Amino acid sequence: MAPVLALRTLCGVVLMAVAVGGGERLAGREAPAQVRSAAAPATAGLDEYAEIAAQIAALLSGDQRRLEQEAWRRESLLLDTDRSPVDVVRRRTSALLQHLRGLPAAPNLEREAAALAALPNDASRATFDRLTALRRRIAFKNPLLTFNRIAFLKHNKQVRGDRHMVDQYFGFTAEKAGGVYVLEDPFGDRPTVRSLLAEARVEGGRLAGRRLEHAGSFISLEADYDARTLLFAFTEAEHTLPAGVTYDPNVWSEADARRSPQHAFYHFRPESCYHLFRINADGSGLTQLTDGPWNDFDPCFLPNGRIAFISTRIGGQLRCGFRPDPAYTLHAMQPDGRDIIPLSFHDTNEWQPSVDHQGMIVYTRWDYVDRDSDVAHHLWHCFPDGRDPRSFHGNYPDRRESRPWMEMSIRAIPGSHRYVAVTGAHHGQAYGSLVMIDLQVPDDRASGQLRRLTPEVPFAESESAPGVPHAKGKHSPPAEVYGTPWPLSEDFHLVVYDPGQRHYGIYLIDSFGNRELLYRDPAVACLDPIPLQPRPRPPAFPPRTIQAEADRPDSAADLSLGTVIVTNVYESDQPWPSGTTIRRLRVINLFPKENSIADEPNIGHAAQSLARGVLGTVPVEEDGSAHFLAPTGAGLYFQALDDRGLAVQTMRSATYLHPGETLTCVGCHESKQHTGRTHFRATPLALQRPPSRLQPEPPGSYPLSFARLVQPVLDRHCVSCHDSSAATKPPSLRGDRFGKFGWSEAFHSLRPYAWGMSGGNGVALKERQYSLPGQVGARASRLHALLLRRGYDRKLPPEDWYRITLWLDCNSNFYGAYHDPSAQARGEIVRPRFGVPRWSVFEDLAR
Repeated sequence: MAPVLALRTLCGVVLMAVAVGGGERLAGREAPAQVRSAAAPATAGLDEYAEIAAQIAALLSGDQRRLEQEAWRRESLLLDTDRSPVDVVRRRTSALLQHLRGLPAAPNLEREAAALAALPNDASRATFDRLTALRRRIAFKNPLLTFNRIAFLKHNKQVRGDRHMVDQYFGFTAEKAGGVYVLEDPFGDRPTVRSLLAEARVEGGRLAGRRLEHAGSFISLEADYDARTLLFAFTEAEHTLPAGVTYDPNVWSEADARRSPQHAFYHFRPESCYHLFRINADGSGLTQLTDGPWNDFDPCFLPNGRIAFISTRIGGQLRCGFRPDPAYTLHAMQPDGRDIIPLSFHDTNEWQPSVDHQGMIVYTRWDYVDRDSDVAHHLWHCFPDGRDPRSFHGNYPDRRESRPWMEMSIRAIPGSHRYVAVTGAHHGQAYGSLVMIDLQVPDDRASGQLRRLTPEVPFAESESAPGVPHAKGKHSPPAEVYGTPWPLSEDFHLVVYDPGQRHYGIYLIDSFGNRELLYRDPAVACLDPIPLQPRPRPPAFPPRTIQAEADRPDSAADLSLGTVIVTNVYESDQPWPSGTTIRRLRVINLFPKENSIADEPNIGHAAQSLARGVLGTVPVEEDGSAHFLAPTGAGLYFQALDDRGLAVQTMRSATYLHPGETLTCVGCHESKQHTGRTHFRATPLALQRPPSRLQPEPPGSYPLSFARLVQPVLDRHCVSCHDSSAATKPPSLRGDRFGKFGWSEAFHSLRPYAWGMSGGNGVALKERQYSLPGQVGARASRLHALLLRRGYDRKLPPEDWYRITLWLDCNSNFYGAYHDPSAQARGEIVRPRFGVPRWSVFEDLAR
């Protein structure tokens, strides 16, 4: 079936494009003789008239009041005055015409304005066809359309594996189809499509001499700032396991595969993973940049010439589900693929880095430290060397259904401080409705920072209809309609689109609700349209880390430590309890999950809790400042401790340090919109001295395990009266007898009185998704209150009392790693496989 180029409707006559030799050309009355006529396929000739008519009929299903508040342009909504598709398109076309007249270098639209005014006032399809043809003529006179080539990929959606935001980027879930293409003269009368891979062969590497077009799957197109070079990810998409295959170094064992036969093809090897490639915009120089048993994708040219990308090389696994889903995070490398380094040490997944106008990396991070797994996968920022990851939007909602479930394909909009994004689903793929994000608006823990560009499409998984939140997030209705927007301005974008959510074509859309098809292939969907024209290169920040080889002063540089500065811990977006004095900060190391099955082992009190270890504490000065050294190359979170050593506030996210980095925070969960309001009358006290060293916590705190941290206290003071014998009182506090999950009788007895915040989809819905000072850890636990009432804070030695409160502050875990649970239960030290600070010695940290 022939691809369709620039589908046009004029007086009921459909014009399209069919394949011609090595390219594709628009077919119509002036087509050359060798072009064969073909009927327009149903998937190509989308019936816009019927689509709008159906939307009018369903008007009452959406929350029109909310949509009025959240839509970027009112014209994109359906109005009470709309009686037919002609009414809708007429007023949207008029809005487009008036907007173009107001742009710099505005086109002459007098003839089009007269033609619009002359159209009959009826609702017929004939009038509709004349109207859409006129709309197209107006749209293509947009002065922003200064390019005559659009690079894009062909890529069909995931065809096997779990339908999930993570699994869609594993090579073995993909269909073998597609390639890299250029749409030439997209706004002219005779556009053509050229394959960049038709004659290209890979130069060097494992795939040397191979042709790639339709030999695998393609994702993640990126163009350099000068538009001369393209990057993309390619996989051979092999999913059948070869005879005699081994599972090393996969964490998914053959035994696991036998437990889950529908996931037996979840096996990571070079031919089943995505790898990064480079090609020149003229089709020359096809080069493989990465290889191996890792999925590498989402490349992004950085202003300094390096390439950021997403990779599974970091280690760690999905915490929910029953399949091997490696974590993938931000990495970077030299343009030729050398010196690959992690930019992020986060424990869960990240996606789609791009660079904003300030030169910062913007990307999507899945963030759920001790909170619901589906609550936060939204916009993050960091410096190009990975420093200082921050969330200014969407990370701490009051209710997860009150705004998009997930935001992907985030890009800065030219000439604006805003960003465009796709509102994707957690249990789906990277398509949805389109929104703009405005970080100059305060985050109201809902949708206050958003404006809808395509309000006719609900937020996937969040909404049952546009503007109508689900009572609890659901996978339906499907809303994977738009994808991979490339912004031209706040009002105009190149996108891929298909209301059927399969045969995505390339469209020019505007914020008034208009769409113009530029190209569609009914066999293979389109992805990642990018104008092939130079664009401004953002400023390049000088590196402030020594992680990359080129940035190290010498080969003997110490990579193990970074510096943290907190200028005033009391600066917070939530009030501290009256009379609170913060004396110390506690630094905790998170260990990513290392196996493939949720809650195996069950780490502790809270569902899907992360194993962790306490690195130590540092002093806080009278003015609230702190200044200290901490290990690099690992996920960290902080707690603010009062004069009793109890956590008053705890992070529900994570950060990390790179070698040589200085990380500066204003306060503890300070307001993201007002971080610049603090004016120092004097240098913070902590900065008037050398940085503090971490003071170790009690034995059993790294890795933190109940058997090593708490059980010794129980053995010394409690078991003699609570040993489960007939002569003693319940409950049993013995640590040498074990029950469900391998937990000791003591842990089972204390767990109902413990404190912890859960992960997992829906498990934590009744729990607040952000911390309030004074309502966390031991302070919020039933056990602490019970022991206080009975005077055990005085009866127990201070060091033993502190062990108990430390355990409660750290989510009341039982295990400190994800393997060898029996050994841990017996009180042995077990090293976590992932997450230990990369340049530190585990034996120096363990205690």
